[in-house]
Amino acid sequence: MANKFFDTGELRARKVNDLFSTIAPRYDLINDLQSFGLHRFWKRALLRRARVQPFERALDLCCGTGDIAFALENAGGQIVGLDFSAPMLLVAQRRQPETHRRKLCWVRADALKLPFPDEKFDIVTISYGLRNLASWEQGLWEIRRVAKVGGRVLVLDFGQPENLAWRALYFTYLQVVVPLFGKVFFADADTHSYILESLKHYPGQNAVANKMKDLGFTETKIFNLLGGMMSINLGIK
Repeated sequence: MANKFFDTGELRARKVNDLFSTIAPRYDLINDLQSFGLHRFWKRALLRRARVQPFERALDLCCGTGDIAFALENAGGQIVGLDFSAPMLLVAQRRQPETHRRKLCWVRADALKLPFPDEKFDIVTISYGLRNLASWEQGLWEIRRVAKVGGRVLVLDFGQPENLAWRALYFTYLQVVVPLFGKVFFADADTHSYILESLKHYPGQNAVANKMKDLGFTETKIFNLLGGMMSINLGIK
């Protein structure tokens, strides 16, 4: 049965927006539950590799409820958190302490059409967002455009484990267990069976690394987490 939130064609963006509008109020809670809290470890791993320095400009794409943006700002950066989902941005704004308001701003926009000039940011991060774009390749092109020469680009997302047995176990968890969170919290299993459906159409960390090389990124690296179930792609413009 097709997932009502997934589309490979021109309706992709609208359906993804519908999905995140639905799950925004409980997004953080379910992240903790379905990952057993490990998403916090994976995000810290991304932040260590971002190596943000005081006063650097950083763009956190598909920022969701703001975890990465807040952490980048805590490290001293000047941060823009960008998402196209108004409900997700509203949650982020509600979570934002007053002390973060000088160096952290929110923008609602399309990650495929970024409203920024070329070479503006020292760091660009995208966590659990590249997989959801109508074109992940165009997303990387836009990321490269707005990154400064020498800028660090980091992509955190669900991966494709190379070990077939591990991949089968992982996909079984996403197929059988994760949709239960959608059913329990939203009376709709499609909200979370979407993850596996989107992952089936996402080529994973190796293809992202190859595309980054094609776009001219240097020092490209893959950091596999939990046996490749999650991954961080790193590249330097």
